[in-house]
Amino acid sequence: MAHILSLAAGTLPEFQPEQVAHAAGAAGFRHCGFTIEPEKWDAAALRATKAAVADHDLSVLDVEVVWIPEGGELTDDHKRIIDAGLELGAANILVVSSEPDHGRTAEALHQLCNWATPGNMRVALEFLMITAVQSIDSALDIIKQADHPAAALLIDTLHFQRAGHRPAELEELEACLLPYTQICDGNLACETSFAAFLEDAIDLRSCPGEGTLPVADIIRALPRNIPLSLEIRSKAYRDQFPDAAARAAAVRAASLAYLKQYDIPVH
Repeated sequence: MAHILSLAAGTLPEFQPEQVAHAAGAAGFRHCGFTIEPEKWDAAALRATKAAVADHDLSVLDVEVVWIPEGGELTDDHKRIIDAGLELGAANILVVSSEPDHGRTAEALHQLCNWATPGNMRVALEFLMITAVQSIDSALDIIKQADHPAAALLIDTLHFQRAGHRPAELEELEACLLPYTQICDGNLACETSFAAFLEDAIDLRSCPGEGTLPVADIIRALPRNIPLSLEIRSKAYRDQFPDAAARAAAVRAASLAYLKQYDIPVH
C-alpha cells in the first residue's frame, strides 16, 4: 500500500478548475483538488471541469473552500460549493471558520455535513492561525459538537507547525477523523502577526525538503497510507513557473524525490 499524492488547488491559485485538472494530468498526477468560486461556477464550468477530469482519468480528492463566516450563517454560496463537490465526485470538502463560538461553528459544520451526505463526502475542518479555529483541540471540540459521521479534521503541515503542535500528538488521534492531509514545507518559525501568518500561508510555502518543517515526521505520525494533498502555495514557484502544467510537474518531481528519500511510498 502507498499514499495517494494529489495536486492541491492552492498550488495553482490563479487558475480555474478546468485548467488545474489539465495541469495535474499533464504533470502525471492521478488525483487533484479544486477551488470553487461560486460567482464563477456555472453549468459551463462544470462541464469543462468534468471533461478535463475524464480526459486525464483523474480522481477529485477535495473541493474548497467553504468559509464559515462570523455568526455562523450559511448561504447559497456555501451550498453551491458543496453541490460542486457532489457533481465532481469529490471525496472531501475543505472547511475553515471565522466564527469564534464553537457551538455556532459546530451547527454550521453539521449542516454542511448534511448537504455532503448524498455524495458520501467527508467535511474536513482545517485549523489555521488566520481563522477562529487555531488548534487541533479547538477543531476536535467543534467536530465533537457537530456530532456527524461526515465531520473530519484536516491537518496541514504548515498550520500544524504554526499552532505549536508536535508529530507525537497525531498518534493519539482516531484514524477515522483524518480522511486526508495537506503537505508542504516552509520556514520553521514565523512572526506572530496576522499579516505574517497570511503571507506564510499564501506565499512562503515550499516543496517538502526545501524548508525546515518536520514533514516526514508528521506524515509518519498520521494514519498509514493517508492521502497526501500537495499544497505548495508559493510565490517563488508562481514566479518561476507561470505555466500551470510546468509548475505542477516541478512540485511533483521535487516532492517525489523527498518522499523517496524518506521511504514514504506514494502512487
